[in-house]
Amino acid sequence: MRLRHIEAIQAILHTGDLKGAAQLLDIAPDTLETTLQHAEGQLGFLLFARVRGKFQPTPETLSLQGEIATLQEQLDRLQRLADGLREHQDAALRVLCTASLAQQLLPQSVAALRRRFRETPCTLAAHTTRDIVRSLLLHEADLGISLHRPEHPSIHAQPLAQGKLQLLAPHGWLSARHKYIALHELAGQAMIGLEGEDPLSLVLDHKLQSLNPAPRVQTRVQTYQMMRSMVEAGEGLAIVDPFTAFGARAAGLDTCPISPAVPVTLYALTLESVPPSPALKTLLEIIGEKAELLLLAPRE
Repeated sequence: MRLRHIEAIQAILHTGDLKGAAQLLDIAPDTLETTLQHAEGQLGFLLFARVRGKFQPTPETLSLQGEIATLQEQLDRLQRLADGLREHQDAALRVLCTASLAQQLLPQSVAALRRRFRETPCTLAAHTTRDIVRSLLLHEADLGISLHRPEHPSIHAQPLAQGKLQLLAPHGWLSARHKYIALHELAGQAMIGLEGEDPLSLVLDHKLQSLNPAPRVQTRVQTYQMMRSMVEAGEGLAIVDPFTAFGARAAGLDTCPISPAVPVTLYALTLESVPPSPALKTLLEIIGEKAELLLLAPRE
């Protein structure tokens, strides 16, 4: 398959008909149909069934759809890079972070960077730590920010700041005397659990299950941010990272550290083999400074 075949398939998948796809590609419908027929001839099977003027993807096309979309994304990134080179822009700084860090810390940090590096385009997306590592190894990202340190020989993990896991509770649940809350005070409480293989939650779940009676966990979610939303909905208590707790506190929920304390480290993840650019070095400094400010914010 050639690139023009990929473009033709993607356009027809998007519009569902030949005329709309031709307009999208700015070519004549006859030209597009010839391209499609050429692709089908090379592949040896039909890509679309023609049904009352509509083009319905065949099972074979549906099987190819995911890979075609991935290739289209890569072509789009290549086009943006070429556009930047044409306009003499710096290479884009591609930053990935986990969901809890995408709410305040990273957007504020990237915005501060853009004020100092105006010619450096930035992209910011939220992913799991596993996906961040994968993107770094594939050179699809320049920096990952996570609360977990992956054990991979090609990944450099630089600590930026450290905080503590926090209890999240509805407004008024904690009294003013609660500078921290002991784990045994959570015995029998309704709590929201964290789904998956999060290292911090696995350690914490073991400690909570040893309480008598153990906390009642009726709902499990995938991210700390979703845990906050469930606390806001009245589903129970949650134990979250300090950055999620900061945003929740600003929104009116009660927070305090748990005891014994469980430390949480903020890591910058980069490829060992790739030296950081000036923009990347500056962004790491900004993230570290802003993280420390958030972690030192007083509890009201």
